[in-house]
Amino acid sequence: MTLNDEFEPEEGYLKIDRYNKKLIESISSNYNSIIKDIGENTTREGLAKTPSRAAKAMQFLTQGYDLNPGDILKSAMFKEDYSQMVIVKDIEVYSLCEHHILPFFGKAHIAYIPNGYIVGLSKIPRVVDAFARRLQVQERLTNEIRDCIQDTLKPLGVAVVMECSHLCMQMRGIQKQNSVTTTSAFTGEFLKDPTRKEFISLIASNLH
Repeated sequence: MTLNDEFEPEEGYLKIDRYNKKLIESISSNYNSIIKDIGENTTREGLAKTPSRAAKAMQFLTQGYDLNPGDILKSAMFKEDYSQMVIVKDIEVYSLCEHHILPFFGKAHIAYIPNGYIVGLSKIPRVVDAFARRLQVQERLTNEIRDCIQDTLKPLGVAVVMECSHLCMQMRGIQKQNSVTTTSAFTGEFLKDPTRKEFISLIASNLH
């Protein structure tokens, strides 16, 4: 996707964003129709720019389609003789449920056991974002993160645990505001009970 610079003064400062202009126009037109269909007046002051704003927000929230998570990891792989567990926990997750296009959000906890290669620690949250910034279900998101790390780094094992709240459950449907969904996915050494228990213990601790 080709992105274009857009300079838009907003509330007294110059905001610089990058958007695909044709895509924004198309999505904005669709939002305009939706707002009319629910009975609103798209010409009133509060809604006049809403279709465009919503279109930009949607492009931002789904930018993961333009990212290659494997390439993100490969950009910072280093040979290293280290074979103990590496954990990055409490990674913020923001995604959109593909069933209702409502947000779900929470935290991801990820570990891997290196097998000759380590990766720059910032790349693991970037991989999470690359998959999360798409229309998703939490179960698939968990597996995609696990598989990307396993296939790219070829470690001795990968562990992913994700805890998220889903607005499609909290704002509509069953309307249970305090429910949290937990998913997990493991490979290699983490399929063994002692290693998996060590990982669960460490992400549950307050070492930091």
